[in-house]
Amino acid sequence: MRLRFAKMHALGNDFMIVDLLTQRMAPSPERIRAWGDRRTGVGFDQFLAVLPPDDPEADFRYAIFNADGSEAEQCGNGARCFARFVADEGLTPKRELVLQTAGGTIVTSARKSGAVQVDMGVPSLQPQDVPFIAKGDGACSGDEAAASCQVEVDGEALRLTPVGFGNPHAVLFVDDVASADVERIGSALQHHPQFPKQVNVGFLQVVDRNFGHLRVYERGVGETRACGSGACAAMVAGHLHRRFDDRAKLSLPGGKLRLAWQGPGTSAKLSGAAELVYQGCIEL
Repeated sequence: MRLRFAKMHALGNDFMIVDLLTQRMAPSPERIRAWGDRRTGVGFDQFLAVLPPDDPEADFRYAIFNADGSEAEQCGNGARCFARFVADEGLTPKRELVLQTAGGTIVTSARKSGAVQVDMGVPSLQPQDVPFIAKGDGACSGDEAAASCQVEVDGEALRLTPVGFGNPHAVLFVDDVASADVERIGSALQHHPQFPKQVNVGFLQVVDRNFGHLRVYERGVGETRACGSGACAAMVAGHLHRRFDDRAKLSLPGGKLRLAWQGPGTSAKLSGAAELVYQGCIEL
């Protein structure tokens, strides 16, 4: 049996996407790890599957797996590639799609420019909802929608902002992303006991009220060239701490994303391009 797939990327955040509406295949962790290998497989940050929805209000179910085979709840860059893929494959005539994910429902909108906007929904701002376990009095400061929480890493006390988009994020403000110790701190926080579901770690350098630089260390992947939900989390943290206005552009190693968020109780949105790299088949 041959399995058809597409290799796509959004700002260098790359994906293997498979239509499991017209094809049958069980995406086991072993298969995903083998295909995710950049030397002997397809190579990708995440494996994305197009599935029939369980929710009658949704157009598709959008399943996301990291390169290590673990399932992820959300991926904003992947959602843009997903939306372009189902359109290119003729699986839908709609320009606006409701996608059911393990982290909740999101909405994508295709633009005439070729960009895709993703409404990532309302972020979770209570630390326990991210989830993040605050330890001790004064571990988190600020009001409930602008928590700055302290975590100890290798004997160093770090301040971070926990944000949830169906998947957990922690945003740290840094003076210079180029010199930030992304690998060491990102890995330590990803496996920190105060993040029971692990965490995606964003390192945010604010340049002005409408622009910043961002690097993200992702669960099950390591540092990636871009992370859509991570960019949204950075936008939220920047706005909560009064460093960003309602709209901002973030520069990641793979390129730039446009973000919008108007404050607690409102949806975060991101927009950017989604590119097809190639299409192929794998013998099962």
